[in-house]
Amino acid sequence: MALETYPFKNFRFKVEIEGTQVAGFSEVSGFDATFDVVEYREGDAADITIRKQPGLIKYSNIVMKRGVIDKKEFFDWIQEIHDGKIERKTVTVNLCNDVDEVAASWQILKAWPCKYTGPELNGKGTDVAMESIEFAHEGLVRTDV
Repeated sequence: MALETYPFKNFRFKVEIEGTQVAGFSEVSGFDATFDVVEYREGDAADITIRKQPGLIKYSNIVMKRGVIDKKEFFDWIQEIHDGKIERKTVTVNLCNDVDEVAASWQILKAWPCKYTGPELNGKGTDVAMESIEFAHEGLVRTDV
């Protein structure tokens, strides 16, 4: 009898930057890669079918959201870019199983923050103050553990 494999839950994940775990996030989105399709036809081809081959790869920006805490490492990273020092880093998102072991990972290569959104504050509210950071990057790799 075959063992059933259940999908992993989407709320068990951890984020690392250059191998160091950072504060927890409530949401990570934007894992997306699109290949341009290059169409061509050889001049002496007998058939009338256009040939297709992969072209450039485009990656969507990765967006991470979390509650505001007393650490400001992302804001400091953005400040460095503002000051002319663009440091690209590897950001890893680890998806964990039910016993908190890493089951799958995505490495976001040569990432740098391209957008920061601070919290929306409301004196009458009771929600958690949220901030988001958006990363531009040059590659996405899925690695299984």
